[in-house]
Amino acid sequence: MSSISLSGRKAILRSGAALCLAVLAGCSGNAAGDFVRSTGFGPTTAATPGFVASTRPKDVDFIPIQDPGPGRPTPAKTVDQVKAVEAEMDAVRERNAAAGAVAAQAGGTPPPDPALTPAKKRNPKASNATQSSN
Repeated sequence: MSSISLSGRKAILRSGAALCLAVLAGCSGNAAGDFVRSTGFGPTTAATPGFVASTRPKDVDFIPIQDPGPGRPTPAKTVDQVKAVEAEMDAVRERNAAAGAVAAQAGGTPPPDPALTPAKKRNPKASNATQSSN
């Protein structure tokens, strides 16, 4: 039969049950973190700044996502208003395209001729050598 005695089986069952309880207890909270904070070794929580406390809801456990938010403060534009805005944007685009064409034409001109500088003075020794050889 089995080589494990009855007391050995009970010990295995007890340790397995303790392990299961430890795993389940770990899911129920932060026991280690609470212990460390209660003994004074853990990090301290900073006070909430005033602007955060005044702008956030007091209860944030549940935020209803199915409820729509408040309505728009301004009504939506009519079809005629949308067409007028589109026409205005088309006119701006055409003005920008025309200005870009003028800039491209101005940028396409050839570079100017280099500035003229006074002629360099000749080296007297070089000029004597050339005159004597003539």
